Amino acid sequence: MGRIMGETHFFSLEGPLDSVPVERQMRTANLRGFADLVRALGADPRAILQQHGIDPRIVHDPDAFIDSKALVDVLEYCSSALRDPLFGLHLAQNQQPDVYGAVAVLCRAAATMREAIDCFVRYIPVIHSPVPELALVEGADISEIRWRVPADLGLNVQASLQAALLNVKLLRVIGGESFRPSYVHLTVPVRSLDVPEIERMFGCTFRAHMPNNAIAFASAVLDRPVASANRTLFRLLYGYLDRVRAASRRSLVERVQDYVRGALPQGNCSIEHCAKKLGVSVRALQMSLGEHGLRFSDMLEALRIDMAKARLRENVLSIDAIAAMLGYSDRSSFGRAFKRWTGMPPQRFRREAVQDMPARDTDGAHTG
Repeated sequence: MGRIMGETHFFSLEGPLDSVPVERQMRTANLRGFADLVRALGADPRAILQQHGIDPRIVHDPDAFIDSKALVDVLEYCSSALRDPLFGLHLAQNQQPDVYGAVAVLCRAAATMREAIDCFVRYIPVIHSPVPELALVEGADISEIRWRVPADLGLNVQASLQAALLNVKLLRVIGGESFRPSYVHLTVPVRSLDVPEIERMFGCTFRAHMPNNAIAFASAVLDRPVASANRTLFRLLYGYLDRVRAASRRSLVERVQDYVRGALPQGNCSIEHCAKKLGVSVRALQMSLGEHGLRFSDMLEALRIDMAKARLRENVLSIDAIAAMLGYSDRSSFGRAFKRWTGMPPQRFRREAVQDMPARDTDGAHTG
């Protein structure tokens, strides 16, 4: 159970989503319609994605994840190579706010625009991408949705244009046909000759090179009812996403550790499988771990040591079974590795660990 604005809510789903974006990730839904746009401009979308380390196959799964830097680089490459200075804007023109997944559904079910925007700010980093930092800044007459991208993503003009138009589209959906933004500001540079086209798509004045990315609107609309409001759906989905938010506060390192613990007994534990599970390239995973001073192989060995010691102390599984569980082809390979880790063979470690434990029934134990 939880609370939304003073009321209790409930939900029937058993737990959080299996996979949520971490660190520099983003849902591949951001590339919806990418292939059609690139083909219309005379290029091969698969080749462009592969060139930037994105598996073209996962683009068909909107809930998979890609590296945000790779996405930014793809959009910038297309803008330059395909001679479309507004490529990101044209991509967003063919997209709908449903790119944001469950967050868009929650916003449409909210009672008021303020509630919808609060949910957007709260859950976009959880469901869509943790890269942007969003905030609703309320003023007496004008309010703004602001966002900033703290990560060093390099030149990101096209991604900024795409995000801005998608955000405007979402505000139009929840605000109704009469909603009009007051202005859109972006921090990135834009050619002056492109401003009229940008303003036409945004439906308001636009300025580049500003201190903040922002979409402004009259503060009075915050209390406007959302026509598609659905309180039952809102309570269910809000409660669920709140659990997802609580469960998603894990670093990439913690998620790699979780992967290793689950994959070792299945015999398919590798950095390639781990990267695929987390929705990143092997290179991106290696770089992210390197930023923490870690390597996948070292983490794998450390977790093997911990798991081996824990299983030996439990005195339940045979040493052969423990070796297999940890991904070793035979008992002797595991024995050599364990002795390298601890200075003693697993049989001796188990014997000493059991002797140090309080007396208990070990009739069912296998000592190898």
